Amino acid sequence: MPAKAKKKAKPKAKPKKTLKKARKAVKKAARPAPAPKAYPALQCGVCGYRVIVDEACGCVEEHVLMCCSRPMAKTEVVRP
Repeated sequence: MPAKAKKKAKPKAKPKKTLKKARKAVKKAARPAPAPKAYPALQCGVCGYRVIVDEACGCVEEHVLMCCSRPMAKTEVVRP
């Protein structure tokens, strides 16, 4: 009997490359900026130190803060 001949292995087929379509950039809807809010503040007339009041305490009496041995003046600060 003749010896069996070995079959050569076929090279595996490479998967076909598919081109991906480029997606168009989508612009997000712009939201309007929130209106700036004014907060009450106290400012020193000597050194310029400023205290911003986020929440009022609701006291009947007015609070006097001292800085540089002088009472701080009332002002308003605009913050976003």
